[in-house]
Amino acid sequence: QVQLVESGGGLVQPGGSLRLSCAASGIIFRMYPMGWYRQAPGEQRELVASVTQGGNTAYTDSVKGRFTISRDNAKKTVTLQMNNLKPEDTAVYYCNGASVIWAWGQGTQVTVSS
Repeated sequence: QVQLVESGGGLVQPGGSLRLSCAASGIIFRMYPMGWYRQAPGEQRELVASVTQGGNTAYTDSVKGRFTISRDNAKKTVTLQMNNLKPEDTAVYYCNGASVIWAWGQGTQVTVSS
């Protein structure tokens, strides 16, 4: 079955950086656009960044210029480099397909606080 395992979260001060990774298994990874989502307490889950099979990227306005999504089709991984983090970026971050949604993984907690 499909398995998505996120890692790399943690506690960071405002202005800091984190790099999230997601390892996928059970899918023909190269065939699917992938995305990073986040869910803050009391909020709905939102798509923050996506990358197509060919590497084209898109971002929600609040993270443009600060986050970078990338993928490695050979390793079946998708990463999210997050720079200049803000307290409002605090959330649990998940990866999943950007056009097809599989079972959600556990996510990785990102907390931005001084």
